[in-house]
Amino acid sequence: MTGPLSHIRVLDLSRVLAGPWAGQTLADLGADVIKVERPGHGDDTRGWGPPYLTDGDGQATSEAAYYLSTNRGKRSITLDLSQPDGQRIARDLAAECDILIENYKVGGLAKYGLAYDDLKHTHEHLIYCSITGFGQTGPYADRAGYDFMIQGISGLMSITGQPDEIPGGGPVKVGVAISDLFTGMYATTAVLAALAHRERGGGGQYIDMALLDCQVAVLANQSMNYLTTGVSPGRLGNAHPNIVPYQVFATADGHIIIAVGNDSQYRRFCDVIGRPDLATDVAYADNGARVKNRVNLVAAISETIGKMSSEPLQAALDEAVVPWGPINSLDQLFADPQAKARGLRIELEHPLAGKLPSVRNPIRYSETKIEHKTPPPLLGEHTDAVLSEVLGLADNEIERLRAQDVIS
Repeated sequence: MTGPLSHIRVLDLSRVLAGPWAGQTLADLGADVIKVERPGHGDDTRGWGPPYLTDGDGQATSEAAYYLSTNRGKRSITLDLSQPDGQRIARDLAAECDILIENYKVGGLAKYGLAYDDLKHTHEHLIYCSITGFGQTGPYADRAGYDFMIQGISGLMSITGQPDEIPGGGPVKVGVAISDLFTGMYATTAVLAALAHRERGGGGQYIDMALLDCQVAVLANQSMNYLTTGVSPGRLGNAHPNIVPYQVFATADGHIIIAVGNDSQYRRFCDVIGRPDLATDVAYADNGARVKNRVNLVAAISETIGKMSSEPLQAALDEAVVPWGPINSLDQLFADPQAKARGLRIELEHPLAGKLPSVRNPIRYSETKIEHKTPPPLLGEHTDAVLSEVLGLADNEIERLRAQDVIS
């Protein structure tokens, strides 16, 4: 293994997205991530399809695209935690790992003797990260928490979508499970900081991560807009609550994103669209005025841009150094020259498909190379190897465990 975490081993007892996303990030950084799955079933997302990966003959496999998106670089073992032997093996693996990630319900692992309180005295080095919907405390602690629910309860959907008064208006969730993904990233940050603490002699520790906490944290300027005024922000569709013009506009033959970030950009933008009067009008002279007079300004810009063709407008904006962007479909994204230049699409060797497309980790170090070597594992693909290499179990012991359905 290569990468800055090539000396680190992770026991991943999580499934679905937030925990596996953290595990995949650590694997990308070089950690040996051992994914523990239920015999015969595995991670729930293995069945979250279609679409499924196809083999060399174009036939669908059992590997759902959802699962493939979040388990790259790991080793999969099957282990029945309901059996005493399964619990013992999990404890033994934890002793050989630096980090444990789990997303069971609050108290869910205690019945297996695998809660942090069960391990902390004998596994003093262990960094134990629990991920739940609402955290380990509070009146909602025992409730299951799924991304869609969290997007609603956190306030995110109150600021996402068109205003109610517009046809089709109303709350809308983000198109990916953003609460899960941000929790996975915060969890990654948390365990890396805990590793730094441990390396200074601080020992292991427990980390309590909640989807709700993380989603509220990334409301960023919108939560501060409320906290500083006492007024809840509403839905603005594709507009920005604090910057104008910063939204989608319809052209004569499509759509364009205009992202004016300061007053000088705004003046150049007005020149490009042939409306210098909008730059000199005191009602729009600075961003504060433009936010205050948003409705009239957006209407004037919309009328003007609506008569312009996209390509010449884009070229003129580029020449004037005014930020703009297209609204790409995913096929357009991966065909984009910038995406190609950055190598955002990668291919991994896969035992069923031959070549598996994937998306590269966005971290780029100057000195520490990140390599994507292994695809998301097949269910239980590495059970024998892990039990032999990490725990030193003999072949006959592994076969005994398999005969008793502790592993598959």
